[in-house]
Amino acid sequence: MTKTMKAAVLTRFGGPEAFEMREVPVPDVGPRQVRVRVHATAVNPLDYQVRRGDYADHVPLPAITGHDISGVIEELGSDVHEFAVGDEVYYTPRIFGAAGSYAEQHVADVELIGRKPSNLSHAEAASLTLVGGTVWEALVERARLKVGETILIHGGAGGVGTIAIQVARAIGARVITTARGRDHDFVRGLGADETIDFTTDDYVAAVAGLTGGTGVDVILDTIGGDTLARSPLALADAGRVVSLVDIARPQNLIEAWGRNATYHFIFTRQNRGKLDALTRLVERGRVKPVVAAILPLARVGEARAMLENSRAHGLRGKVVIDVSGEAGAPPSA
Repeated sequence: MTKTMKAAVLTRFGGPEAFEMREVPVPDVGPRQVRVRVHATAVNPLDYQVRRGDYADHVPLPAITGHDISGVIEELGSDVHEFAVGDEVYYTPRIFGAAGSYAEQHVADVELIGRKPSNLSHAEAASLTLVGGTVWEALVERARLKVGETILIHGGAGGVGTIAIQVARAIGARVITTARGRDHDFVRGLGADETIDFTTDDYVAAVAGLTGGTGVDVILDTIGGDTLARSPLALADAGRVVSLVDIARPQNLIEAWGRNATYHFIFTRQNRGKLDALTRLVERGRVKPVVAAILPLARVGEARAMLENSRAHGLRGKVVIDVSGEAGAPPSA
């Protein structure tokens, strides 16, 4: 008899109502795969972009989407020896080409998964996988941020920004971030040295004042548009910009030429190495995920709508989906 599980299935492209709760077959486990009982998942901008059809060519419907998992291994493939049944793990499922995380169980390639930090709940761990891996790739692998350098992080109170501030601080950088005035104490508590209110201040002028006119060594762009186009104006010579945002139209980056700037555009790649590096920081108390809200799987559409309108909701950190009813800690922010 075929085993089944509950899943939030994307049945069409559109708004938050495009999901249906269904009973679907539990996938078979290949030789180098594991089956995980999902305790928690989370929502990301990528998720609502998929839902509204931005990547329709890559997501055949109906589809189980979602890109964060924390859970417990229940079955091992015949060639898996690195893990055991009962191990707590966290990871980002393969982006495109495979089922996502909005289901009670998930089958993953063993190379993608890492051991869950022992000091995190499943809710906290699920909030970390995609954004944490993205931040690690952006700051460590691409920008190569160094001790003593200065970084500007746009959107410090958001899901990516909250982790980026902490990782940059752990590296030993001076951290400047943009955030609404009401969030300044919050982002300073995460490790930001200086804050800029993007609703009232011009960040280029503010950075010039904070750096004596020399600019910052690295900029992490989580906003895009005009923020990306003006970033070179805030850079030091030979500075680096890392952007996580799709470019929907051509950008005039002529100012980057005069700064000898380097640009990196990231669509994150998943691997265990990044997760293991994050785990070490988390278990040493250097990084703590920020959970803004926890909702059940049946309300996944509402969770995505909250993220999509995060500024209106005043969200700080990530929106998490409790799949098992045992995800753990209540919101920590």
